[in-house]
Amino acid sequence: MKATTNATPLSSKEHKRAYPKYLTLTVFVAALGGLLFGYDQGVMSGAVSFIGHSFKMSSGLLGFISGCIPLGAMVGCLIAGYLADKIGRKLMMFVSAIFFALSGVGCAVAPSVGILIASRLLGGLGIGMVSTLVPLYIAEISPKNVRGKMVGSYQLAVATGIFIVYLVNALIANTHTMEWNQNVGWRMMFMAAIIPGILFFGLLFLIPESPRYLISKHQDEEARKIMTRVSYESSQTINNEVESVKDSLKEENNSGNFWKEIIKKGTRMALFIAIMCSIFQQLTGVSAVAYYAPVIFKNAGAGTDAAMVETVLIGLVKVIFVAFFMGMIDKLGRKRLLKWGGYGMAICMFLLAYCFSQSDMSKAFDIFVIALIIIHTSFFEMSWGGGAWVLISEMLPNKIRGRASSLASFALWGATYAVTQLFPMMLDNLGDVWTFAIFGIFCVIMGLFIHFFFKETAGKSLEEIQESK
Repeated sequence: MKATTNATPLSSKEHKRAYPKYLTLTVFVAALGGLLFGYDQGVMSGAVSFIGHSFKMSSGLLGFISGCIPLGAMVGCLIAGYLADKIGRKLMMFVSAIFFALSGVGCAVAPSVGILIASRLLGGLGIGMVSTLVPLYIAEISPKNVRGKMVGSYQLAVATGIFIVYLVNALIANTHTMEWNQNVGWRMMFMAAIIPGILFFGLLFLIPESPRYLISKHQDEEARKIMTRVSYESSQTINNEVESVKDSLKEENNSGNFWKEIIKKGTRMALFIAIMCSIFQQLTGVSAVAYYAPVIFKNAGAGTDAAMVETVLIGLVKVIFVAFFMGMIDKLGRKRLLKWGGYGMAICMFLLAYCFSQSDMSKAFDIFVIALIIIHTSFFEMSWGGGAWVLISEMLPNKIRGRASSLASFALWGATYAVTQLFPMMLDNLGDVWTFAIFGIFCVIMGLFIHFFFKETAGKSLEEIQESK
């Protein structure tokens, strides 16, 4: 027998006014976790020009410190995935906020390379948790007709965090002397990270637990109330959805343990696609551009101050085109955006390789390089930036979604670590031309992968996606 909700019925006018506000509030607060990710991804791009002076670092050590965040995140996402299925999504988001804030303080006051590395790794744990939990949580709480847009808000928060930190970096770097920036400025860039960490922690008290997690813990009535508040659907439709979730959980319980479920034919293919898309997201070269944008701009002929300002422009472009992605992901579908986004980025990378192959770059070429990086960033944010997180969050079964999503997130962070660690060495040993050409080849491959392997998931409930595998 299906349970009914005890919520007080609202009039049609009240219904349309009240529910979207609660959904918007919930998604807004959860998506702020992406702000932490974006801030940390961007802070290194400002600090990288100055931090090496304080500790006399080689390019390899500098690359390792840049890569500490993804290295820690590889562990963080696995911890978060397991514990999210055991004790809930919301509690683990609290933990991630604490780790992130402590990391910012640790980096800012670090007296040695060892303390700096430890603090970056702690931040990586928090970021890895956030990157697994937030898209998962938003996908589970959002109605199917707007799920892509809502999960896309995570990427908007990431882009906003990057833009904010680029702006902070530029203000610090361009208003002080080089000596001050080398000794103090980069520390202030890290210290500012405590603000979004505390903000995220405080606002988490305003949002509920994931309804699908609550159903898995036999708290059906509480889940039903939450689903009613975030949806326009009737009580009967909500009841049907709750029963659908319960049926999928029963089927998964009967199938055996986590690893037996993972190797089932449909789940195995879904996880394979999620992992490959996670890796491909980083092989676009976007993390390399984000971490080392000022270095790339200086190589193209810009001065240090100009490179910082141009980096701010990239941050602004990210925010604008993620907003475009959010408007289009549920209308155009995932497949179309991901495929053509890959091809668009490939063209940009091949043109960048051509520009850097010219022995004497004119001012026009310098401007063209900046334009190509901006266009590449636009294609990324319209497609793979948020698209990979959408796919990870919605393709896997209810009962094991946290742990299975963490495996895909682990792959994404592994690829991020490899790219950020190897990128400065690629520039030194292979040169700009081959570095960008290699990323261009990967962009072509990912477009083809989506064309041949991915089946559209837009407009389907999480349970319908699961049944169609």
